[in-house]
Amino acid sequence: MFDSLYPLFTYDLGIDLGTSNIRIFIKGKGIAVREPSVMVWERKTKEVVAIGSQAKKMIGKTPQNLEIIKPLGEGVIADFEATKALLAFFIKEVHKNNRFPPMIPKPKVVVNIPSGVTEVERKAVIDAATAAGARKVFLIEQPLAAALGAGLDIFGSSGVLVVVLGGGVTDMAVISLGGIVQGKCLKVAGEEMNDALINFLRLKYSLLTGELTAEQLKYEIGSVIVSSKNETKKALVRGRDLEKGMPVSVQVTAGEVREALAPVVNQIVGVVSDLIEETPPELLTDIAKTGICLCGGGANLLGIDRLITEITKIPAWIADKPEDCVVRGCGKLLDNGQLLKKVGIEK
Repeated sequence: MFDSLYPLFTYDLGIDLGTSNIRIFIKGKGIAVREPSVMVWERKTKEVVAIGSQAKKMIGKTPQNLEIIKPLGEGVIADFEATKALLAFFIKEVHKNNRFPPMIPKPKVVVNIPSGVTEVERKAVIDAATAAGARKVFLIEQPLAAALGAGLDIFGSSGVLVVVLGGGVTDMAVISLGGIVQGKCLKVAGEEMNDALINFLRLKYSLLTGELTAEQLKYEIGSVIVSSKNETKKALVRGRDLEKGMPVSVQVTAGEVREALAPVVNQIVGVVSDLIEETPPELLTDIAKTGICLCGGGANLLGIDRLITEITKIPAWIADKPEDCVVRGCGKLLDNGQLLKKVGIEK
């Protein structure tokens, strides 16, 4: 009965359902949500206590009756009920000021998925979005969404190479004529960098730190190459001395952070090189001209573009606001029905 009315009071949404962050694009309005993909609920009742930024602040501080949940793991759904609750919360949140508040929002949504996911993993995303309130769900592979969001022409015969440096996965693809010609999805990304920093500090300084501290350190002075602008920077890291069990503070240099991140970064760059080696020669010629487009939050890591350029011998460049490329791409599909039919996966 209400099916024909839903478009009148429901916003169509583009959703970047990331391992570390969720971003939501409202058709005709722009990006409305940028929040961590984290929630806290009661262990016994599963009643949600906090979601997003509020939940992230609780990491490492919760009592035993509360549980920190990260619904997504390595780019796919790790906890179905938590993912459903996360999506339902934000779908309601973006509709709280709509014209017909008594009505239950039933949006059409476009959700990104990592390239190469299984049919079961795809279905889990669709089921979670539907259970959260979506009336219609379209999927788009992450590299395609990122390329659209970066303003690249994905339908031309000239190939483009996009690398999405996310929180849970590094997803990359050579795209031509509207599809992925060659791609790789590496389950190593930003969160592994945080873990590498935690391990480094534990081994070198016997310092036990948490996830939030490591992430902040990466953002403050993290880099992948020697840089005169960054090399003299230091950061004070607080944690617990593993030997004495007491609080302690350590000065960490940018060079030490670079050393800690190097194994993870080298693994990512190595897979980019592998993808280039497997790319058909005709497309490789195009890519050498257009360069390698870097998207995702990891593209903000100082020097990552220069390092990839140095290793691959192909110019790498960072898209405008790289962390928003995927959700902007999902948003473009909402604005263009023909585009949605061409690259969206409807289930």
